[in-house]
Amino acid sequence: MPAYIFVSGGVLSGLGKGIVTASVGRILISRGYKVTSIKIDPYLNYDAGTLRPTEHGEVFVTEDGGETDEDLGHYERFLGINLTKNHNITTGKIYQRVIEKERRGEYLGKTVEAIPHVTNEIKDWIRKIGESEKVDFVLVEIGGTVGEYQNELYYRAARMMKTEGESVLFVHVVYLPIPKHLREMKTKPAQQSVELLGKFGIIPDFIVTRAEREIDEIRKEKLAVMCNIRKEDIISAPDIELTYEVPIYFEKQKLGEKILQKLNLPSKHSDLKEWENRVFALKNSNEVVKIAIVGKYFDSGEFELPDSYVSVIEAVKHACAEVKAKPIIERINSKDFEKDESRVEILKNFDGVIVPGGFGASGVEGKIKAIEFARKNNIPFLGLCYGFQLSVVEFARNVCGLEKANTTEVDERTPHPVVDLLPWQKELLKEKKYGATMRLGGQVVKIKKGTLAFKLYQKEEVIERFRHRYEVNPAYLEILEKNGLVFSGFSKKEENIVQIGELKDHRFFLGTQFHPEFTSKFLKPSPIFVGFIKACLGRLK
Repeated sequence: MPAYIFVSGGVLSGLGKGIVTASVGRILISRGYKVTSIKIDPYLNYDAGTLRPTEHGEVFVTEDGGETDEDLGHYERFLGINLTKNHNITTGKIYQRVIEKERRGEYLGKTVEAIPHVTNEIKDWIRKIGESEKVDFVLVEIGGTVGEYQNELYYRAARMMKTEGESVLFVHVVYLPIPKHLREMKTKPAQQSVELLGKFGIIPDFIVTRAEREIDEIRKEKLAVMCNIRKEDIISAPDIELTYEVPIYFEKQKLGEKILQKLNLPSKHSDLKEWENRVFALKNSNEVVKIAIVGKYFDSGEFELPDSYVSVIEAVKHACAEVKAKPIIERINSKDFEKDESRVEILKNFDGVIVPGGFGASGVEGKIKAIEFARKNNIPFLGLCYGFQLSVVEFARNVCGLEKANTTEVDERTPHPVVDLLPWQKELLKEKKYGATMRLGGQVVKIKKGTLAFKLYQKEEVIERFRHRYEVNPAYLEILEKNGLVFSGFSKKEENIVQIGELKDHRFFLGTQFHPEFTSKFLKPSPIFVGFIKACLGRLK
């Protein structure tokens, strides 16, 4: 039977519970244990598919086509495993299951209530994941913060699992603010969040303290006394340069050993050598590469959101660790190029340009200007999903002479719909079946020999993950190819559906209809990103 580690948060959201969860998993894997992970999201949406990136962060796509919370991406990158849509629990999914059972008469005439029926559904879901995957540990991150009414049933379910005899540990992540006017680390918010946990009968086994700097001994002693916890079980997690350093930081505090002791499990030697080497390369390499990510999901009111393209940013880091280079990544809002075309000149200051995915018309013309600039100035370019489609639009307009060429996602009346819906998709949309028109999850891509794509993959077939609706229009392939755009990857399922496009006479100009960032892991980076970074460094021969 697996052990269950629940990771909760207090004081405020965005503390990094996902990174804490993934780091705990990595240090257990480094000791030879098998681990899986679950993210619980308390919202009523069935999944994250329709949530705005500017509100909820990036939507991560699993191999089986699940549109999930971005934390599943952290788990996959750290743990080196592929998860499924079932590893993301939402209240919408739980309620749907309960209602379906009630309609089928599975509750035998009983009054269906939050406790025990909803909590039972939560427990059953978590247990099935652990038992079916035959793992040693199931890490369960409860989204949001303790004290939110919508989370209450998840905390109660976790506590019930412990009282029912499961091997359960609780890791609580808290924030210790240092108000500027006081210049002193305050523990009161953390104390109050632990007190709220106590309301559900939960006493944390470990408290992870997030702060600008390390927690000192005085505050540790105070938290230990007020929160009924051993001082040595208070784990410091200050702000650090690189999230991949967190497992190393935790191991220095012997967190892995302490977890095994609490669960009476055998101690095993920790091997983080390869992990440490890659972290060292990212932090200390003398060779620096500057990458511009030209996107449109960066602004939210007066604030910037770094999480909108988190998988792209992490995939760049993975590739840099592989080739021993230090990345400097700058996020550039494509809308700025629409306000002032001359601002696109800023891209001359970068070694490479990435235009990531997205939906809708806003910021599109700015992205096209960035793609044109990278193509004309021989700057390594990587287009992902929408970024690939817009590179086709740019090429059609400015090289093929197809004036006003566009994607019908932006302009339904364009005279040259070089990116469009396929006929079968249009029929489904007429029936309002929007979800059925999306290509989601892992798909087989056939790679054409003698191309840059084949050089990077060294395979004729690969599985990559998709999340899109529109395709490069097969009716325009001939004119695009005639003018020099090389199509080097095609769908195995549907003939003539393009998945990769590239230019020959360029340092690196490649676009993918899929999202290679979703399959990139810290210890196994995406070949596409590795090739891109090598080109940026001038190493791709």
